[in-house]
Amino acid sequence: MAVDQYPSRNGQQAQIMERKDPIVHRNPAFSEGPLREKDLHSFEENGYLMFEKLFNDDEVSIMKSELQRTMDRNREREENDVIKEPGSNEMRSVFEIHKDSGFFQALAKNERIVKAAEQLLGSQVYITQSRINFKPGFKGKEFYWHSDFETWHTEDGMPNMRALSCSIVLTDNYEYNGPLMLIPGSHKWYVSCPGATPEANYKSSLKKQETGIPDNDSMSWLVDQANGRIDRATGPAGSVLFFECNTMHGSAGNISPYPRSNVFFVFNSIENKLQQPFSGQSPRPEFLANRENIQPIQPNKDRLQNFSHRIKRQ
Repeated sequence: MAVDQYPSRNGQQAQIMERKDPIVHRNPAFSEGPLREKDLHSFEENGYLMFEKLFNDDEVSIMKSELQRTMDRNREREENDVIKEPGSNEMRSVFEIHKDSGFFQALAKNERIVKAAEQLLGSQVYITQSRINFKPGFKGKEFYWHSDFETWHTEDGMPNMRALSCSIVLTDNYEYNGPLMLIPGSHKWYVSCPGATPEANYKSSLKKQETGIPDNDSMSWLVDQANGRIDRATGPAGSVLFFECNTMHGSAGNISPYPRSNVFFVFNSIENKLQQPFSGQSPRPEFLANRENIQPIQPNKDRLQNFSHRIKRQ
């Protein structure tokens, strides 16, 4: 196994260390794309970028239709890749949607988001995880603060911080329906979490994460470094959030009447493929951490409307 540059869950107390990887992996071969220099600088400083209405109203309408079809198709499924809310049968997440051989597979290859990911990661990319997150009105539960990289490193064997999440807003995200919250600048530090990783931790952590979460002192320190700032990823449907794999984020519960749904694609550099988990345990299932048939994404220039028409003709 490679040397663990980011140890965590080793039974010791929490520790904060500076990250050892670049944030924006600048590579002249991947400099052409939708992001401008000020965007790259903002991502480097804050750890995320929000673009309002990257997809237009017609495309959003198609997305919402496909979202409903996905919900209907998976509502009664009792499989590991369909996560239900704790205490109810409401859907929380559906994973591996980029392999559906349909709409979401095409969306994962959309040139507007793939080219941005390539600019930020400085290489070709592949999808290591994809999912739709649902947060129903009145019932949507919170998800505690965490760094995705801490989990992906410890439980999946992602060696370095060279990945990012792309979250596409499918329903309007308001201040009051449990939007994603992010701590600016937190990606510059790695929080090593206390405790150990339980066997098959994913079976419970996808419903309620209790392992791999930062302690209160570390969280207070990160917020202090941000001068008390916590941002919310709010915006109309069709907006897109890119956030760095080590950015500390979480979300509150949704007690409003308005559901909140987002589709996530996790882009990893083709040069940062998963190894053996640094926890020493068996790898998580394929639907959480793609290891099979990894191929660089070839960006699709088609607008979503074109793809929708093609489906109807088939």
